[in-house]
Amino acid sequence: MFGNVARVLSRIQEIERRFGVRSPGRVETRAAGSSSSPSFEEVIADCAEKYGVSPALVRKLIQVESGGNPRAISPKGAMGLMQLMPETCRDLGVVNPFDVRENIEGGVRYLRGLLDRFGSLELALAAYNAGPGRVREYGGVPPFKETQEFIRKVLEG
Repeated sequence: MFGNVARVLSRIQEIERRFGVRSPGRVETRAAGSSSSPSFEEVIADCAEKYGVSPALVRKLIQVESGGNPRAISPKGAMGLMQLMPETCRDLGVVNPFDVRENIEGGVRYLRGLLDRFGSLELALAAYNAGPGRVREYGGVPPFKETQEFIRKVLEG
């Protein structure tokens, strides 16, 4: 299912880029009866507080992963602001990875779990990018340029 959605959304992104359309600055949520949607900042603040993660770290992770595009899809199939893979979505119970609140909530919860599991921010970020199995396999940060660059970008101020 996610594969078809990913292809359709990838095509939408291509069309938006071609015609210079930008995603709106406000996010859509599924809450009924709400006259205004919370901003990215409000969602980030809520989720960061809930899981005890720095809001600045969440913002930086979103910037590095998706450039702040809630419809982003990577060539490997990662989706949304925090670039969650389909299997990770299933594990986290994220039904719609393109829903801003669901994506950020899932991504921050996943990051919190990685921080708890690996005990360091650097290893948690390596696992976020390359997968926990790769971090275990290599006994630390995998020797992948992409992963090492990802960690550098997220940690640079």
